[in-house]
Amino acid sequence: MTNGYFENKVAVITGGSRNIGRAVAAALVERGCRVVIGDVLDTEGQKTIQDLNSMTGKENAVYLHTDVTKYADLIALFELGQEQFGGVDFAFLNAGISVPNDIMLDDLDDEKDERLMKINTMGIIKGSKVAVRYISKRGGGAIVNTASTLGLDCTNYSSIYNASKHAVVGWSKSYTQLPNAANIRMNALCPHGTNTELLWKDFNEYHQGFHKTSGLMVDINTIVKAVLLLLEDEQYNGIALKALPGDAIEVEESPKVFQKIILASQEVKPEEIASNMVALEERAGSKFKKDLDESVQRYFQKSSI
Repeated sequence: MTNGYFENKVAVITGGSRNIGRAVAAALVERGCRVVIGDVLDTEGQKTIQDLNSMTGKENAVYLHTDVTKYADLIALFELGQEQFGGVDFAFLNAGISVPNDIMLDDLDDEKDERLMKINTMGIIKGSKVAVRYISKRGGGAIVNTASTLGLDCTNYSSIYNASKHAVVGWSKSYTQLPNAANIRMNALCPHGTNTELLWKDFNEYHQGFHKTSGLMVDINTIVKAVLLLLEDEQYNGIALKALPGDAIEVEESPKVFQKIILASQEVKPEEIASNMVALEERAGSKFKKDLDESVQRYFQKSSI
């Protein structure tokens, strides 16, 4: 990684009070970055920023109570970054929960069944939308969305968690046009299970037993390295990056379903489709950039009124 890349940059981190979020925040502060931490765990959040600021002897970290399901809270978090440090360059959208049982067996309860999706999935979607507006104002940067290896493959007994993380991967891979539109890259982080409260308190006995029996857990330092890589390295855009046991960091290969359909077709010539798709992408990309510019402009005009 480039020395000094994170110096004087600003990162917003949701779910940053403990575990992965805290470890990433510490790594960024060590590299000269300022961090804005949002969480609902206020006691741990305040302790985290005290520890981070003690590392440098100056205010490099601030905290704000943030419910990622609410636009108002997310906007306030990014506004804090802008007011306190002059803008936002990065977003690490990391807030998430699990449940200790398979919801298929639960009573039919709208609020209970939707809670995890609101936090794990809609929290990422809403956070990304807010992040794009503030990061584009800064001139560009990167967004990393925490998914999971369970967003790439599935196990039994964690169905709603699996679904939420598959959605995060799909969302993160759907904006490969962002660099051309706003100089922003967005990617999904897919860590394997690690030794945190989420695993030992929120997952069920099946998953806990698997990790206890196999010992196959990823070191949190591997996850931190993967996040820093996604924030810095411009070759990564619209991909899912796995952080795995044995200090392994790997890109999840896309199945390329649409390419396979085209190549298997006997009715059309692949080269003609490729040519047409280039032209379509250019038109769609130009429109997306124009619409995004207008959307960002509208947002800041409204917020200044």
